[in-house]
Amino acid sequence: MHDRDDTALPRRRFLGQSAAALGWGAARLALPTLAAPAVIASETARPRLDYGIQFGDVGAQGATVWARSDRVSRMWVEIDRDERFRRPLRLCGPWATAGSDFTARLDLPLRPDGAARHVRVAFEDADSGLRSAWSEGRLRAAPDRSRPVRFVWGGDVAGQGWGINPEIGGMRIFEAMRRRDPDFFLHSGDSVYADGPIAAEQAAEDGRIWRNLVAEGVHKVAETLDEYRGRYRYNLRDAHLRRFAAQVPQLWQWDDHEVVNNWSPGKELNADPRYAVKDVDLLVRRARQAFLEYSPQRRLRDAAATRIDRVVHYGPLLDVFMLDMRSYRGPNTHNLQTAPDADTVFLGRRQLRELIHNLRRSRATWKIVAADMPLGLQVPDGSDTAGRKRWEAVANADPGLPRGRELEFAELLRAIRDVPNVVWLTADVHYCAAHYYDPNRAAFQDFAPFWEFVAGPLNAGSFGPNALDATFGPQVVFQKAPPHANASPLAGYQFFGEVNIDPLTRELRVDLRDLDGRSVYAKSLAAA
Repeated sequence: MHDRDDTALPRRRFLGQSAAALGWGAARLALPTLAAPAVIASETARPRLDYGIQFGDVGAQGATVWARSDRVSRMWVEIDRDERFRRPLRLCGPWATAGSDFTARLDLPLRPDGAARHVRVAFEDADSGLRSAWSEGRLRAAPDRSRPVRFVWGGDVAGQGWGINPEIGGMRIFEAMRRRDPDFFLHSGDSVYADGPIAAEQAAEDGRIWRNLVAEGVHKVAETLDEYRGRYRYNLRDAHLRRFAAQVPQLWQWDDHEVVNNWSPGKELNADPRYAVKDVDLLVRRARQAFLEYSPQRRLRDAAATRIDRVVHYGPLLDVFMLDMRSYRGPNTHNLQTAPDADTVFLGRRQLRELIHNLRRSRATWKIVAADMPLGLQVPDGSDTAGRKRWEAVANADPGLPRGRELEFAELLRAIRDVPNVVWLTADVHYCAAHYYDPNRAAFQDFAPFWEFVAGPLNAGSFGPNALDATFGPQVVFQKAPPHANASPLAGYQFFGEVNIDPLTRELRVDLRDLDGRSVYAKSLAAA
């Protein structure tokens, strides 16, 4: 994916390139005042930001801002301590073009003083020079030790046909998370359900009818690039989500539903009449492009080199290790291989090696491993041609020593045995839970005990609970799941997780919270 050639765009590119090289003070003096939208111009004559702004990959020195225009236009960003933007730092961003579905992003400089910064984005039309209205947001850099850290996490958005329901106010759980005023949001995957059509109405519990806001393209499974893009645009139609994204920086990872349910290399779609495109690799390429266009994460110029797995350093108290459990895995199989081979690959050698290295060298008090799938829960994926159960995640229902994909995680857990304060966070299974992994109860015992917390869904069907696999000794300390499968959000089994780190005691507290933000379970962990 490439932006169109610079020479096709007007002279404003020269001004933007010059300004981008300037420092904070110079930028204020060197850039011209942006012309206000002409009163006499019709609304269709100037760009629009229908989907608000998002922030991503925030750290001590900077963050990324994302926005989408409706046409070829130049991104402009202003940053100020003052919400009235009296003396803003003005930054010239990239061009939004059709090649990126008119999305654009810019890395913002921040100072690690803990103070909030007000940010606003506008787009300037490439031909007329008319500017859009500003879209505003707020963010703050990662703190030093003097300020507590709070973040929320969850996954599974608009799944199983439960989309934006205006009758109940839309995706209310995003408002519940916003009210907690977190420093950032860890999006644990299934950011869209590209494989789930969204109809105007759907039957819910007790004879009730769920009524969705519908949009062009969501009536069928996504196959084209624009259909995948359309799923992200659909979610951003929700006012709660837009308000949340303008105030809470996000760290995104992906799972399966950004492409198609339970995808892995070689997934067969021949028996699925919903898909005219049967090549899963082609669908993955289109879905990955759409994900990277709409995720607010920092991008490399070469999109193919941009990795979803990465480390986000959030001050001295916290490092977040983002896993990618999709891009490098082998096919879903019976998962009972006794030795590593191409079918047991899950993280892949490069990701596994870097994860071990980065965990060992981390100097942050707490190390959060952000996994888009749980480690010990059994997640089935039908049966293979020999009639054996096939598995979607790591576990394989065999209680003995590690086999299949468990081999990689045995290697990981052994390698980080001496790394203190490692906590695993995940989603995927559409209920909330707290699991304690105890080597004294495990078949494989060469690891230090740790906690895994599960949260979700965020406006999707609720399921569970899933059975645990005994290989790594997990125990269910808490779980809350609906009484029947695919309970609608009306049933109330929607959950997000919250983490708080105290800068004085260094204690980490996890709360699992419901649709109204009430804590249904809490666990405090002392730092080693």
